[in-house]
Formats: sequence, structure tokens, C-alpha cells
Amino acid sequence: MQTKVIHHPLIKSKLGIVRSKETDSKLFRESINEIAGLMCYEATKDLKTDIINIETPLAKTEAETLATDIVIVPILRAGLGMTDAIHMLIPHAKVGHIGLYRDETTFIPAKYYTKLPDVKNATVLLLDPMLATGGSVKASYDILVEAGAKDIRFIGIVGSPEGVKKTETSCPKMSIYLAAIDEKLNDNKYIVPGLGDAGDRLFGTK
Repeated sequence: MQTKVIHHPLIKSKLGIVRSKETDSKLFRESINEIAGLMCYEATKDLKTDIINIETPLAKTEAETLATDIVIVPILRAGLGMTDAIHMLIPHAKVGHIGLYRDETTFIPAKYYTKLPDVKNATVLLLDPMLATGGSVKASYDILVEAGAKDIRFIGIVGSPEGVKKTETSCPKMSIYLAAIDEKLNDNKYIVPGLGDAGDRLFGTK
């Protein structure tokens, strides 16, 4: 399936923490990062490996190493909150950035920054906690496809039915991993029940 909701007790427990309005920025930031790390296991479980020869303290043996280059691409700014845990799991991964902001009147994303390593032969992990309207994810997908990316995997935390449907249609070659699909979008295009503005809560800006 193009969209997979990851049902895991540790993720569900931490999702309750980030949803609560009582959670402060420090705990919110830590929990978002931890959820991202847990979800990374599912999003990368089919990566190919190569066999290499190594020597343990006791004997020579075979081991496996990732056969694919990995590029982590957070959508600024909230995607930054998911980057560290994944980078710790895949320390050799390169990191690109896509900067978008949402016009609060039209709700259309506008690009203000893009810096990417070579993505042509890499598995790209696109990160953003929220899949609301799907506009930012679609804009990022288009940027990555234009740069030559062929294997793009979106890792989010909470999505809306509207955003998931739009993304599945407009980003047909991208896999989508979420911790939850919520009820709906409200009139201001925020996910309900959601977890509020992830960027503001991560960085304490509101």
C-alpha cells in the first residue's frame, strides 16, 4: 500500500504526549524525535544490503552493509524536529533541506530555500510531522523528482484524510508512513484533533 499507518505501542504512547497541550517544548521536541526514530525502522525495512567480509575479535565472517545511499530531507522548519533521531540511526546519510512557508490566506505553500545533495541514486526520506492539506509535501515531492529522485519515502506523524488522499494522487511514486490519520481539517486547514502547530511547539515560538 502507498500509505501505511504504523501501529506500535511505543509510538502510540509517545503520540499521546505530543498531542497533549500540556506538553512543553522540551518534551514535545524529544517525543517527536523519538517517534521519528521508531518510524524509520518501518520505512527502511526493505532497503537492500551488500555482503562484506569482516573480522571479529574471534574470527573472519560475513556481514551486511546498506547498498543504497540515504538522503534525509526535512521540510523546514518542523521537519527539523524529526531529523536527529534518523541521522543517528543512519549516520552516513546526507541531509538536504527544503524550505516552504504556507500563505495563511490561500494556504498555498511557497518555496524559499532548497539545498540538496545528489539524490538520483539515493533513497530519500522526506520528513514533516504534519500531512495536512498535502500542499507542502507535493511541492517538496516535485522538487525532489525534478532533482532526479526515484525512491522517495515520506515519514510524517499525523495526517488528515484530505491530505493523505491528495498526496496519494499527486505523488504516485512516493510511499507514505504515518503514526495516525486523524478526523479532518478545520477551516484554518489544521488537523483535528491533531497536535497543533508542530513548528511553534518544537521551537517555542508561540
